[in-house]
Amino acid sequence: MAETVPAPATQEMAQEAVETETESERLNAWFEEKFQDAAARSPMMQTYLGIKTDYGKWDDITDARAIEDLEIQRQNIAEMKDNFDFDKLDDQAQLSWRLAEYELARAEAAFPYRHYGYTFNQMFGAQSGIPAFLVNQHRVASLSDAEAYISRLEGVSEYLGQSVENAKYSVSQGIQPPAFVYPYVLSDSQGVITGYPFTSDISDGSEDSPLMEDFRGKLQAMLDKGDIDAETASDLLDRAAIALKTSVGPAYENAIAVLTEQAKTATTDDGAWKFPDGEDYYAMRLKQVTTTDKSAAEIHQLGLDEVARIQDEMRGIMQQVGFEGSLQDFFEFMRTDEQFYLPNTEEGRAEYLSEATEIIDGMKADLPSVFKTFPKADMIVKAVEPFREKSAGKAFYSRPAPDGSRPGIYYANLYRMQDMPTYQMQALAFHEGIPGHHMQIAIAQELDGIPSFRKFGGYTAFTEGWGLYSELLPKEMGYYSDPYDDFGRLAMEIWRAARLVVDTGIHDKKWTREQAIQYLMDNTPNPEGDARKAIERYIVMPGQATAYKIGMLKIVELREHAKAELGDQFDIREFHDVVLKDGAVPLQILEENVDEWIDEKKDA
Repeated sequence: MAETVPAPATQEMAQEAVETETESERLNAWFEEKFQDAAARSPMMQTYLGIKTDYGKWDDITDARAIEDLEIQRQNIAEMKDNFDFDKLDDQAQLSWRLAEYELARAEAAFPYRHYGYTFNQMFGAQSGIPAFLVNQHRVASLSDAEAYISRLEGVSEYLGQSVENAKYSVSQGIQPPAFVYPYVLSDSQGVITGYPFTSDISDGSEDSPLMEDFRGKLQAMLDKGDIDAETASDLLDRAAIALKTSVGPAYENAIAVLTEQAKTATTDDGAWKFPDGEDYYAMRLKQVTTTDKSAAEIHQLGLDEVARIQDEMRGIMQQVGFEGSLQDFFEFMRTDEQFYLPNTEEGRAEYLSEATEIIDGMKADLPSVFKTFPKADMIVKAVEPFREKSAGKAFYSRPAPDGSRPGIYYANLYRMQDMPTYQMQALAFHEGIPGHHMQIAIAQELDGIPSFRKFGGYTAFTEGWGLYSELLPKEMGYYSDPYDDFGRLAMEIWRAARLVVDTGIHDKKWTREQAIQYLMDNTPNPEGDARKAIERYIVMPGQATAYKIGMLKIVELREHAKAELGDQFDIREFHDVVLKDGAVPLQILEENVDEWIDEKKDA
């Protein structure tokens, strides 16, 4: 029989509930206001969010703006503490408060090293970031959108100019990319200004430069719909050509001149250890990306242990397929046997995209067996565009627009088909698409009742840990029935384990680029081109690659802990809801959430 609560206590509890709801609503509204303020300061962020205010502008990336942004963040947290009562907030609002404080602490820790990132690099440098942004983010659905595109072309001169100044300052402080980076960024830069109207007078579209080709294609789509007439389109194309020649061309030529000069003094020292305070910088990077306090030495050893464990599983697959020889022999077989590679032709690329799409569609149908919550946003599979495929990573995901105007995109880099073995196709599609990044990121964007800064923020260990976990989960669902596909899953897992070894090797133990490449060649089945491109990525993004395995191991650890604690009460669908219900969070908070769920299930 339930105990009767006295009326005064009932009234008091009701009043407390109202106060909690009111205080939480106030705080959420305040967070939303601050998020919109931040978006208003960033035209590019607005575009990513599908907002077309300031559609023709670029961000201010000067150091003065960086200083100003941090001061605003400090003031915001002080204002939050002055105007809201933490104890009167509901659980979600309290979590938002804690994450806002956490974000400021991260910003403060990173601020002294704000010039340490390489402004021009082969992964996300300004030289390729500008065309990638215009091609993939700047949608043209109206005349004003087309005008804004031209305005952005006209603004490239200032925006890329700021990037050049930032790079020059970094070099003056002893922060310079290693020598191998320069040929990539110079090639990227030259590619942007090759073709009409830069190096060709042919204006019929047959020899367009990348941005001219993109703009022409977007105008053609409007023409086809009848949204503009041919005369208007012709005028816009002429104006774009002028902007390209007077703004984009000179800006890139200046960048090329500066980078060519810098290349003369670049060295082959690859690790962050070479920077002033390099050891402290790398420790900060590891803490930021893993959201843990693990040291470089601990991460290095964890990687060695995981590599050894996964290699044992690989030997089991060797026996399963009847391969005779060493593990190294098997790696060489997987790298070179033609059965695992589609032709390096347009037909081969089309087949890869078609098969990857089929894999995604098949998983969509099976999701209800392991998930209760599903994203509303759709996703598609695309090849990385030609203008950046030479230097871009193997695969990556681009989030959908919140308003539904742009789907999530899984990009596969098909520049060299020998770097995209078919036995890894399933695991790669699961990681980048479903149930990986698209599930996690799209669901986070669509959550109700949490502030936008949480929907669109992220923690690499959580996001990439989920992506890697999403390669394992299908194994447990019955996928990878072909042992070679299962080997592909293990190949991708050992790749992430080896990252722990090589990232810390490069940036803490002073390994050379070639030494790190050789480690991957000796311990993973990936082809040499894959290994080389990966090490070059880890060099320009210190610490980032360590997040995947550390995040995945934590998710698996928490799942197994929940299974052990709950027994028959454990529901994998509920567990996944608990992991994804708050958006991306630091790993410690994820652990708290799972422990709380376990306690609630036990008490139910």
